[in-house]
Amino acid sequence: MSDTPALDPSPAHHPPAGGKGHSASNTALAVGAIGIVFGDIGTSPLYAFRETFVGRSTVQLDTAHVLGVISLIFWSMTLVVAIQYVTILMRADNKGQGGSLALVALISRSLSKSKYGWIAVLLGVFATSLFYGDSMITPAISVLSAVEGLTVVDPGFQRFVIPIALALLVFLFVLQKRGTAKVGALFAPVMIVYFTVIAALGTWQIIQTPTILWALNPYHAVNFFVLDGWFAFLALGSVVLAVTGSEALYSDMGHFGRGPMRLSWFGFVMPCLLLNYFGQGAMVIGLPAAEAAEAIQNPFFFLASEEYRLPLVILATVATFIASQAVISGAFSITQQAIQMGYIPRLNIRHTSETEGGQIYIPAVNWALMVAVIILVLTFQNSSNLANAYGIAVTGAVTIDTLLMAVLLVGVWKWKWWYAAPVVLVFLIVDGAYFAANLTKVPDGGWFPLLVGLIAFGLLTTWARGRKLMRERMSEVALPMEIFAKSAKNSALRVPGTAIFMASSTAGVPSALLHNIKHNKVLHERVVILTVDIADVPYVDPAERCEFTDMGDGFYRAVLHYGFMEETDVPEGLIRMDRCGGEFDMMHTSFFLSRQTLLASDKPGMPIWREKIFAWMLRNSASAMDFFKLPTNRVVELGSQVEI
Repeated sequence: MSDTPALDPSPAHHPPAGGKGHSASNTALAVGAIGIVFGDIGTSPLYAFRETFVGRSTVQLDTAHVLGVISLIFWSMTLVVAIQYVTILMRADNKGQGGSLALVALISRSLSKSKYGWIAVLLGVFATSLFYGDSMITPAISVLSAVEGLTVVDPGFQRFVIPIALALLVFLFVLQKRGTAKVGALFAPVMIVYFTVIAALGTWQIIQTPTILWALNPYHAVNFFVLDGWFAFLALGSVVLAVTGSEALYSDMGHFGRGPMRLSWFGFVMPCLLLNYFGQGAMVIGLPAAEAAEAIQNPFFFLASEEYRLPLVILATVATFIASQAVISGAFSITQQAIQMGYIPRLNIRHTSETEGGQIYIPAVNWALMVAVIILVLTFQNSSNLANAYGIAVTGAVTIDTLLMAVLLVGVWKWKWWYAAPVVLVFLIVDGAYFAANLTKVPDGGWFPLLVGLIAFGLLTTWARGRKLMRERMSEVALPMEIFAKSAKNSALRVPGTAIFMASSTAGVPSALLHNIKHNKVLHERVVILTVDIADVPYVDPAERCEFTDMGDGFYRAVLHYGFMEETDVPEGLIRMDRCGGEFDMMHTSFFLSRQTLLASDKPGMPIWREKIFAWMLRNSASAMDFFKLPTNRVVELGSQVEI
């Protein structure tokens, strides 16, 4: 593990909040955000309103209940998405980046000395773990719900729904290795057309039945609970589907900046979504009872007249394809952050664009998601069944974000508790109610995202704990570098060239260096002990990338600093480091890596079953050679054994 990056909480200079120092105009970025960020929440009208009436909550289909459900959707979107995430949490950026891990890093810097800081860290890690369950269900339910629109065109298409959906999903995952650079250029125009069409369809129905506008009054949401009580509470589990994707808005903030994303949301996306939801409600209210009962089975597609339903199905399918692409890319980004912050072993990460560093592809994550999505489609068979599994991961993550927001307001922003308490209490009641309602789905499929989240949480915390224990064990036997340099300079033959020994710590002698002199009895003319420090901020100023210490007699200790969103390209960093005894010529430089074999022991650390899981993760982690972009023909690995 001595060649594994360490988390360094030291501050650094970074681009201004909003991401990677965006040079494009706010309008251009806002248009781009429509295509990449809002696909998840934008495709919710395909199933959210429908599931409230045909799902497990069995809500009566009449004017009072339709007004109540639409009112709940409106106020949920306003409170959870518009106010909590877009207005408040988007202010909580970590040098331009958002998401649970970035929020944890932001809080940790302020509460690093607090004895309760670890609770916030664990909550953030669990929210991240729940995202993996969400990233499995989103492609399955989105694509299935769109393809099911074919049955509205012709019921005979029913037997083709699952094969078509599976073919589209497999194609989506196969496409990932090619990257999104070229396809991404098409995303924004397609999604703009999609949002415009669904808004127009909804507007036409509202004009026909303007009674639906009474749903703007929160009285109807309250009256819904007065009328139905327990069934209204169960209906919250379906209503919340309208705000799924809200946590993704915060996570994707770094790609476009909060200004452009707010412009997209308030200026275009939110009005289009609300017009469509109100339009679906207006259509159902305006139809005779028998026709309304038929339309509620798929109200999104019934908004269009028969001749336009097939084009609407095609447009919706393309939109869900884009929405799925966005959540898969999000899984790649979150995995990269978790790797850099020390919660996941090194994985093979491929960059699919020469100009956009954020466009990455992680094969292991991609194929794992594909297998999970195929299993979900074959197991649940239709989007209504999947809706029972959907929502609990999202509401769990949103509730955790609310708790972290409470810590943020009081511990970081220094709000007075009597100001912070009412704000947090309102969101905690709303988010907690949605989470509680979704907990009733656990027996019907909600167990799946919870199981995925718990497994992911166990793996993430096991890896972080195991790394910490390994470093402690290795530091116990570490030899101070100053003593080693003085004793080794005259006891070993010096040979031409440069040797770089990768080390996770900036103190002590790497085990690879000790093994090299023990077995080979030689030292290179220039010996560099190199540590890669991953800071808990997204980007490090290139001017502060490198630092070094001249220890004399040809020995140097060097550090390369990277943010957790950056690619760790060690050769490129070394080329820019010309103060460490001269320039680095990769053809005359050898990289020495340590590879540890774990031995179970009676030392206090982790239970034996967690030690075995950690050992398995260590064996299957990607080579440091690939992770640090080291030249393949210049690397030497030396093994050792460590007890934890």
